[in-house]
Amino acid sequence: MLDSDQVAIERPSPVDGRELWRLARDSAVLDLNSSYAYLLWTRDFADTSAVARGAAGAVGFVSGYRRPDGLDTLMVWQVAVAESHRGRGLARAMLDELVGRVRPRFLETTIAPANDASIRLFTSLARAHDVELARSALFTPELFPDEHEAEQLYRIGPWPNNPRDSS
Repeated sequence: MLDSDQVAIERPSPVDGRELWRLARDSAVLDLNSSYAYLLWTRDFADTSAVARGAAGAVGFVSGYRRPDGLDTLMVWQVAVAESHRGRGLARAMLDELVGRVRPRFLETTIAPANDASIRLFTSLARAHDVELARSALFTPELFPDEHEAEQLYRIGPWPNNPRDSS
């Protein structure tokens, strides 16, 4: 699967913003944010995000944040992997690194029902860590100003051995 000698998974910084925007654009499935949003993201949410760097630069990223009304919950917003690095377990490796570093009690993400790759990714994450995964409706198509599929909420957890569980 993933060769750790070829890819390093780290916190992003603003110098990664341009490449993260490009990865999101080239994914052809993610909602593309402005380039400015990716720059802000890499500055303000670096502690809850990850970038995978190969020899030629960024080859993947996970953007996330702590929910303001539930700081024990990591919300994963976007996951992208360069086409050249797909099928090697990089998306899972980035999520594993992020969960290990952030140590949330819960992880949430939203997934459109037709996004089979993301469904497999987050289902396998929950299964590999032996934690519960619950799905529920979150955003219906009529809530979006443009044409958009419904988004289901995937809530994974509670994660075992979280420092917040002992309080």
